[in-house]
Amino acid sequence: MNVLDLGRVELLDTFGDDLTVVNAARVSYNKESTELTSKDEKLIKFLAEHNHVTPFFHPQIRLRLKMPIFVAREWYRHQIGFARNEVSRRYVDYEPEMYCPELVRERDEKLKQGSKAGGVTDNALAVAMIKHANESAAELYQELLDMGVAPEVARTVLPQGMYTEFIETGSLAGYARLCKLRLDPSAQWEIRQYAEAVSTLLREKFPVSWAALS
Repeated sequence: MNVLDLGRVELLDTFGDDLTVVNAARVSYNKESTELTSKDEKLIKFLAEHNHVTPFFHPQIRLRLKMPIFVAREWYRHQIGFARNEVSRRYVDYEPEMYCPELVRERDEKLKQGSKAGGVTDNALAVAMIKHANESAAELYQELLDMGVAPEVARTVLPQGMYTEFIETGSLAGYARLCKLRLDPSAQWEIRQYAEAVSTLLREKFPVSWAALS
């Protein structure tokens, strides 16, 4: 799934479904459901409403994500229930890909962090400046490699807007918490787009649980 012009969210695999959540809870009474019933759906809602989260840790999701580094570092702040392996610039030296926003949002002086919805007065100039900086960094990176500099050292000149990719495995509970926080209007616009993409995918795979957790 492409995330606008930002990057990509690819669902690689899932383990379990809504019934997995139900049976993780019902094992307390040594009971098991073989198909999802309306009673099971009520149980899922009850678990979510009363913060009984452990059954939601059993379903697992594996994604491959491509996002700018500054987004990834915010994404990585969510650690409980996640495992990640990322492309390493110590080992690869292909041409880096950079993110450049089409709209360079204006700073909001009323917020310690964040931005206004609209762009700066001279948006075209700001976009051109970011593109120039990205291109210059990529050229310098290549020049360093051509000099024989090790990739792990040459990468120091690459900007936070460079794309990275990683495979991530997380629990349904973990993704529910991540998306709830990163879909908040106070979260940065770019990370909200990724959270929305993940939410859309998981809503299809775990419709009852995701509705209860959202």
